[in-house]
Amino acid sequence: MEQVKKKQKQAKPKKGSIDLTFLILVLLLLVIGLVMLFSASYAYAYYNAPGHNSFYYISRQLVFAILGVGVMGFVSMVDYHLLHKFAIPIFLGSLVLLVAVLIIPSREDAKRWIDLGFATFQPSEIAKFAIILLFAHLISLNYEKMKLPRYGVWPFLGVMGIVSFLMLLEPHLSGTVLIVTIGIVMMFVGGTDMKWFMLGGALLIGGIIVLVLIPGVVEYAAGRVQYWIDPFSDPRGKGYQTIQSLYAIGSGGLMGVGIGNSRQKHLYLPEPQNDFIFAVVCEELGFIGAVIIILIFVLLIWRGYVIAMRCRDRFGAMLAIGLTTQVGVQTILNIAVVSNTIPNTGISLPFFSSGGTALVMLLAQMGVILSVSRQTALEKE
Repeated sequence: MEQVKKKQKQAKPKKGSIDLTFLILVLLLLVIGLVMLFSASYAYAYYNAPGHNSFYYISRQLVFAILGVGVMGFVSMVDYHLLHKFAIPIFLGSLVLLVAVLIIPSREDAKRWIDLGFATFQPSEIAKFAIILLFAHLISLNYEKMKLPRYGVWPFLGVMGIVSFLMLLEPHLSGTVLIVTIGIVMMFVGGTDMKWFMLGGALLIGGIIVLVLIPGVVEYAAGRVQYWIDPFSDPRGKGYQTIQSLYAIGSGGLMGVGIGNSRQKHLYLPEPQNDFIFAVVCEELGFIGAVIIILIFVLLIWRGYVIAMRCRDRFGAMLAIGLTTQVGVQTILNIAVVSNTIPNTGISLPFFSSGGTALVMLLAQMGVILSVSRQTALEKE
């Protein structure tokens, strides 16, 4: 009897330590992001924040960053398998929030934020995690049946369709693109039959039809495309932000003008602390500094996929893939927008853009990846 118990103990996988490489990369991006946020925001904060407080954005972001690191550490200690039980409730909760943001009165045309009084947050941030969690849950349960459309296609398309429809009503095109991209990647890695990806063309056509049917969305999207192709057609209006962003990038040159010395952040580039913070990064750190930051993001994404590939179970692997893909795609989209490679989509840069609740959510998700790494034999003994 004692020998049986010993064998059972030996059969159980030992919980390892967190992946230090991934943790260091996360903290490095967080620190650099905080430094650049302060540099990019203090002039704007002085003229626009309550009491002309130049530290308005960085002080709030720093508080949320400390909170986020604590949440990340806590989540990394929790067994990620517990998330299996909460996949469906979290998804349903995200749908409730996506509906609520459409009902709650908003001062802006786009209804994306819920005001909590002390902070605001976007339900789309919850929706992104909910999609990843639900997809990982479904794929891990039905992995051997993923070739069948009943298990590997229709449930995922249904979930993405519902979430995308609600987000388009806000309208939140960038968030929709991000969620659909993450979903497609997870389906591909999860084992959905390749022939079903041909449905992508049909989905695209269906998406265009939806855009046509929803009042105001077509004009919203068409305007973005028009001023992407030629921002100088309206240099003082719709094309202004893109033009100032390109000026900032061009002014940086090879080595940059130095941290704190950006000129475009002095009320030329609108809200430089948010979606266009990377333009200030390029101006102050130059081409070399921007490339180094991009390389750090690349290393983070690479390490996230390494953790996924070496995970012992399908659920953890899919969680790591989904969360890593989110950071990667969001980073690519933001940099592409700032450099006018794609139309302005209004998407933030992970770890850099101002947004306390979004930062806490992001760090919590990084904690999930670290939790997965605890269950993984990353290094050969």
